Amino acid sequence: MRNRLPISAMLFLACALHAQESPRPTADVTQSDFRTLVFQAESGDREAQYRLAERYEYPEDSSAPKNDSAAREWMLRSAEQGYAPAEAGIGVMYMGASGDRGKAETWLRRAAEQGNTEAQFWLGAAYEEGRFGTTDYQEAFKWLVKAAEQRHPDAQVILGEMYEEGEFVSQNYVMAAKWYRKAAEHSPDMGGEGRGRNQLGMLYEDGLGVPKNLILAYMWFSLTQFQEDLKDIECDMTRAQIAQARKMAVVWLKAHPEEHDTVAQRNMR
Repeated sequence: MRNRLPISAMLFLACALHAQESPRPTADVTQSDFRTLVFQAESGDREAQYRLAERYEYPEDSSAPKNDSAAREWMLRSAEQGYAPAEAGIGVMYMGASGDRGKAETWLRRAAEQGNTEAQFWLGAAYEEGRFGTTDYQEAFKWLVKAAEQRHPDAQVILGEMYEEGEFVSQNYVMAAKWYRKAAEHSPDMGGEGRGRNQLGMLYEDGLGVPKNLILAYMWFSLTQFQEDLKDIECDMTRAQIAQARKMAVVWLKAHPEEHDTVAQRNMR
């Protein structure tokens, strides 16, 4: 099996993609809009406080410069009012630059218990990685399942990895394929989706948990950015099989118009 990341590397990738995946403020905010947002936040509006924190963390226009200190301050104010997205946000902040494991765990758990998907994912990932001091696979599995059931693609892929590798749970390729497929069907590809497609393709290539099918394997490989697996499998396929797989990928892309024009589409040419 090629190009398979260990779970710890999967989590590192998810961390690297966090800022990319997180919802960001829209870029067309005027100075007047920004002043209104500040007024609302200072008046105690917890959602406004959260949105202001995001704007300081992810500035995309001139209405507010990047200010990590202000972002944390407003995120914490919102979290202290019980706003779950802010509780998750401040938890991730504490898990990041400041490295305050106790506060990170407390805030992430508060948000996760309110059903916040991002918090459930990061809490599960942190327990799996031992980021709170010790590894706790039982807690990791519990929170990753909750996030995965709410359609979090990174959580779905990590669950697939756990079942495939037999980490904490009994090795089960059928369950691995189930979770990879759920991640694979997300669109556009922003991390977990692509990993799910690639891992599902590997299972089809090797006939693990699914019937061996090189055409389906090629199709899923072609919908990712992992060129090595795509080139390797071509050696075992006929031109007719490759043509069929490419047609299937085109059909999939047409059914997912929100998919970005990435390496996957370039493979169709």
